[in-house]
Amino acid sequence: MTVTADELFRRASSGLPCWMGNPDGTREPLPIARWMGGDASSMEDRAADRTMIGQCTGPTLDLGCGPGRLTEGLARRGISALGVDTSREAVDLTVGRGGRAVLRDLFEPLPRAGEWSCVLLADGNIGIGGDPVRLLRRAADLIRPDGAVIAEVDAPGAARFQKRTVRWETDTMVGDWFAWASVSTAAIADLARTAGLTVVDIAPMHGRYFARMCPAPVGG
Repeated sequence: MTVTADELFRRASSGLPCWMGNPDGTREPLPIARWMGGDASSMEDRAADRTMIGQCTGPTLDLGCGPGRLTEGLARRGISALGVDTSREAVDLTVGRGGRAVLRDLFEPLPRAGEWSCVLLADGNIGIGGDPVRLLRRAADLIRPDGAVIAEVDAPGAARFQKRTVRWETDTMVGDWFAWASVSTAAIADLARTAGLTVVDIAPMHGRYFARMCPAPVGG
């Protein structure tokens, strides 16, 4: 059987394990508990999430929102937030916990493009599509001139930039192969610059790292 994004998030909501598989047969456990947030996640992950959303000071777009823990967290802080995901299950989970979300590819037309104060790329979502520069350019187009893109990146010492072909796996199912990328703290500045953004700071928290990027000055 083939595992879809909807099946993955149904398993996540049930606390069942899932993995990201590699062509060489190795696989890495997906952080299901972190994705779900709340009591399912660790105190450290909840603190790190607070660091991330604490940098959002205005209307925020959560790209690849998954089950919606950050969209919900922003709403609880009184910040207007909209989640975006291609999984109907993920969107339903987000709405079910009190957030707003749309079922859409993030490269498709989105509400209020160019007017968002902040765009979030959490949980390695900077790797969506395997082309971080294209994704960062898209994020830059969605924010207003004084806005920011906040992306979670890999720790120092990890591979600077790695493009991979991966798939989702469960104990009984595997999914289709898709392109993914990993970006470390050492690589994000160069990728951001190519996308027309400037890294303002990188905030570490409990082993996780959040790069905040703003539009590069014209002519800069």
